[in-house]
Amino acid sequence: MDAQQPAQVTVQSGQRFTVAIQDLAFGGEGVARIGEFVIFVPFVVPGETVEIEVTEVKRSFARGKLLQVIVPSPHRVKPECAYFGECGGCQYQHIAYPLQLEWKRKQVADLLERVGRLPGGLVAPVIPCPKPYGYRNRIMLRSQWNRPLQKLVIGYLRHDSRLVVDIEECKIAEPALNEQIKLARSKPPPKGGLKLTLRIPPPDWTLPPDAFFQNNFFLLPELVRVVRECLRESGASRLIDAYCGVGFFAIELAGLVQEFIGVEVDRMAIRAARQNAARRNVQNGEFIAARAEELLPDILMRFPPEQTALILDPPRTGCPAESLQKLRQARPRQIIYISCHPAMLARDLNILCADGVFEVCRVQPLDMFPQTQHLECVADLRLRAPSGPA
Repeated sequence: MDAQQPAQVTVQSGQRFTVAIQDLAFGGEGVARIGEFVIFVPFVVPGETVEIEVTEVKRSFARGKLLQVIVPSPHRVKPECAYFGECGGCQYQHIAYPLQLEWKRKQVADLLERVGRLPGGLVAPVIPCPKPYGYRNRIMLRSQWNRPLQKLVIGYLRHDSRLVVDIEECKIAEPALNEQIKLARSKPPPKGGLKLTLRIPPPDWTLPPDAFFQNNFFLLPELVRVVRECLRESGASRLIDAYCGVGFFAIELAGLVQEFIGVEVDRMAIRAARQNAARRNVQNGEFIAARAEELLPDILMRFPPEQTALILDPPRTGCPAESLQKLRQARPRQIIYISCHPAMLARDLNILCADGVFEVCRVQPLDMFPQTQHLECVADLRLRAPSGPA
């Protein structure tokens, strides 16, 4: 029996191997195997044969850096950004955009199956962004003193360290932001270790400096359309918008329901939400400044659960498990879960759907972040009707 087993390959840092890239993991790294040992490699395309150098070895996997592409994929393209491969902002500029969409859908489906214990077939094809470059309306630059160069650099963190890559432009940022980058470089901060947020405010929306708003104006109408379609199909007449920010979804969907409540912990955002609603003459709801996790049980009691839809648009960390359990107990008619972190979405869907309390009708990914590992998803959950006697 021992003679039939594959020989064990010892993998050590600094070794070089020629490997075939078999998969693309969530996070953007290619997956190869040395024997049966998994190694993750950035900036590759599935189907390629590449030479790599091992940079880090863990108990169950290793990481490597790309040295050269021996057999390139037909889907490999030339990145538009001169900093790609150093900068940690983008992971996919070397992959043709249609294939980026296919792999992102597969990653969401895999996570839904592995983490959420739900069928991957629920995941629809990814809705593409009409502008794969020049779409971001908000970026954060960092300043850092570069000792070897003896100068202050301004840019993004490297993909492989906490060092800052000095940049003069960002290809995924809107042109107006690149003008702001030039201005920031002409008047640099006084020292390193500072963060500088550059932003284009959304037209006709009041937005406090630190409040959240979607980073892609070009695909935002599609995101609203998908959420509106989910709400309309459920027939819910009441709406609760948890983590409502400046009221974007509640205001956009107010015409579909009799009344709504928006909840947000940021008091300045709530003040802005009220101004945004007044500007649009939206009068069938209210905005409350509170932690959504603490106030949800009381708010859910204000509306009949069988008539109520709940929008969850939490931070990247997802929803606390105790809040999800409270939702399972309250049993609203519908939950529309909007997430920019598919792994956290899959985790939370697993909790909500346990024991058949809720069921997922579909998961619609939208490519709000082209050229990067990130992806927005909308999951439509409905309360399962209790099964009658056999």
